[in-house]
Amino acid sequence: MPRRTKAEAKATREALLDAAEEVFFDKGVARTSLEQIARHAGMTRGAVYWHFKNKADLFHALLERVRMPFEELIDEVDDPTLIDSPLDALRLACHNGLARIEQPRVQRVHSILLHRCEFFSDINPLEMQNRLACECHDEMCEHFRHAHDQGLLQPGLSPVIAARLLQSTLGGLFHDWLRDPTSFSLRDEGGELIDTLFRLISKDE
Repeated sequence: MPRRTKAEAKATREALLDAAEEVFFDKGVARTSLEQIARHAGMTRGAVYWHFKNKADLFHALLERVRMPFEELIDEVDDPTLIDSPLDALRLACHNGLARIEQPRVQRVHSILLHRCEFFSDINPLEMQNRLACECHDEMCEHFRHAHDQGLLQPGLSPVIAARLLQSTLGGLFHDWLRDPTSFSLRDEGGELIDTLFRLISKDE
């Protein structure tokens, strides 16, 4: 019985997050109330407060559900032949990220964060974006340092600048595509852009 109760609580929490995702996407974060989210989920506002302290807590949980740590994308490459090829591992991790963000749930939540979230109460979208960007940059830098130590980067290109180039390219792709996902294929055209960037920053054989 306790196990069932725990499972039911988890299902309720997920249903509330699903409802918040839909209403935030339609109305924007600032114009959405917890009451609207509860109604959309077919629950009471008390159910929302049982699982989340406030709207900011709910919004953070929504982001955490689709977060893509760069190390996780690297792990998904799962190719033992790339252990000594940090640039190939990074490039393929980027392809994994492009494919992941095309998933409907991931797409919607990132669209909410970038295009439908205003400064509101204790919700600061810029602070959230900066935190995620800093985490990603630090992880990229680590892999580019390995590539630099192996002499794989273009002469004069530092790991920090290489990471900035890659992060700016990915950020631009995400912003442009999320604004209008029908305008181009993120996986195909975005993947081609990523491949081109890696050819430019890699040392000629």
